[in-house]
Amino acid sequence: MAEETKTATATKAAPKRKPAAKRKPAAKRKPVAKRKPAAKRASKKSTPEFAARAQEAGRNAFLASLGFYGKAFDQAQDQFNSMQDQLEERRKKADKMYKELVKRGKKVEKNAKGRLDDIELPKFELDSLTDRKKLEKQLDKAKARFEELKETVGFKTAA
Repeated sequence: MAEETKTATATKAAPKRKPAAKRKPAAKRKPVAKRKPAAKRASKKSTPEFAARAQEAGRNAFLASLGFYGKAFDQAQDQFNSMQDQLEERRKKADKMYKELVKRGKKVEKNAKGRLDDIELPKFELDSLTDRKKLEKQLDKAKARFEELKETVGFKTAA
């Protein structure tokens, strides 16, 4: 029995291997055809030329985009300068108009003060204020003077 257990454990521990099959020899590869030296020379020349042309085309594309942005910037700058010039002209016109209006206002004020000085208003006493006829007569006289003043100044609406 001891022998049976030994062989049973031995069989379990190391199973028998089959003999290895013979391998087929590796297929022989065809030798790579050697290139002609002239073909090598032509490919070496074309590769640097192609790289140079590709580099030049890339640089030209970059320069074209740079030129586009430069042109857009110049146009925007021209528009800005044009708007600045227009704004400056309008400011000058506004200043000139303002000065003319101030001058005209001084002239109107001077005329109005002169006309008001021409109107003779008697000093009223309490008794004369109660006299309605005298008051209306003086008011009519003042209204007539204001109408004259209005016509000389050139106002079109009633004051």
